[in-house]
Amino acid sequence: QVQLVESGGGLVQTGGSLRLSCKSSASSSDFRINTMGWYRRPPGNERELVATITTSGSRNYAEPVKGRFTISRNIAARTVWLEMNSLKPEDSGVYYCHDARSGVWGQGTLVTVSS
Repeated sequence: QVQLVESGGGLVQTGGSLRLSCKSSASSSDFRINTMGWYRRPPGNERELVATITTSGSRNYAEPVKGRFTISRNIAARTVWLEMNSLKPEDSGVYYCHDARSGVWGQGTLVTVSS
């Protein structure tokens, strides 16, 4: 069973930046063929897509974060990152890492953006 461990959340002011990390326990060969994604659950709302990165490195972003967030991955490190810039209060929530191939979710990391 693949395990995903997120880190990097915290409290930041509007306009600030955070970098989230997600470390996978999958082997490098399995991680290489996995589409990975970041999702978030804003307070009182459903979980929503933030960004995904495919095996070929193709990236997809939700409209509200385009131009501000960047998803990246390192196969050897079995890690996917989410660089978040120009943060807004509406970016607050619990951020989850997801492995599309196994269906596994991480435990989540809390991001709070103060106004």
